[in-house]
Amino acid sequence: MSSCAQNTKKLTSSKQHYENGVFKNLEMSYDSSFSTFLSNVWAFLTDKTENKIPEDNTIPIVKLTSKDIENMPNNSVVRLVHSTLLFKVDNKYILTDPVFSESITPFPFVAPTRFHKLPITIEELPFIDIVIISHNHYDHLDAPSIVKLKDKVGHFYTTLGVKQNLLDLGIDTMKVCELDWWQSCTKGSLSLTATPAQHFSGRGLFDRNKTFWSSWVINSSESKIFFSGDTGYFSGFKKIADKFGPFDMTFLEAGAYNERWKEVHMMPEETIRAHQDLKGKILFPIHNSSFKLSNHAWNEPLKKISKEAREKNILITHPKMGEIISLLKYKQTQKWWEQQ
Repeated sequence: MSSCAQNTKKLTSSKQHYENGVFKNLEMSYDSSFSTFLSNVWAFLTDKTENKIPEDNTIPIVKLTSKDIENMPNNSVVRLVHSTLLFKVDNKYILTDPVFSESITPFPFVAPTRFHKLPITIEELPFIDIVIISHNHYDHLDAPSIVKLKDKVGHFYTTLGVKQNLLDLGIDTMKVCELDWWQSCTKGSLSLTATPAQHFSGRGLFDRNKTFWSSWVINSSESKIFFSGDTGYFSGFKKIADKFGPFDMTFLEAGAYNERWKEVHMMPEETIRAHQDLKGKILFPIHNSSFKLSNHAWNEPLKKISKEAREKNILITHPKMGEIISLLKYKQTQKWWEQQ
């Protein structure tokens, strides 16, 4: 692995988007205060939208074994849950935002649990060469999952400030590569770059925006991949495309959206625009169908975005959790959410 000298830079290296001890977005200012949080929670709890949680065991998954993962073809991907994707590129395994817990809040006794079973457990996974952490929200940095994974991961790639979260969970400092926007690390033929996103961060009352957030570009010898993490729609997608596009497949958030927080989570039509801005060939919507994180019906995101994509002649794939697909060849997958 190439040297990650960026690890040692102080957080103040991000002068444009780091001020007075906190990170900020370049195009907008989202009010992530505790009062806004309480207001959003109240709206969420009192909303009367039906079908926010699917009936028990109605979400189909493809059960995977260790052998299935071992035999994954090169240039393939499988979605395991939420924004957790397992890639096999250049014969290396890359895992994004691993969330294997049933609940993704610090208060699991009051939070809804995962909608579906896991296609595979952490114990059944092979050695993972790279784990990418886009930011430190609980549905992307799941502490119990990180602790279980730590001894079977080569390196963790994340963005400014999140390294300390990982160190607190027992990860060896030499295994963490912490990047600012537009900085890259390489591992053999692979190149990973932290790219802009429009979001916020925090795991408690007193660390709001103390760490950064990023999207990610993964370049291998045969494929170009974009992973959005969490983000609102912004002009940064076009800039990313100018530097790294076009992309074979874009993995873009499409779920947990709401007009109250659209600055930091894209609406379905904005996800389509982002894919177009990125010059993506195939769109793979993520961040949906696993947890109740907004007041839309659980299957609304895939219904809306598949309709939008069809109207705009965009290739979209939406495999079941656990269904392995190629990154380079389009597969027309079933609309499994319509059967529920």
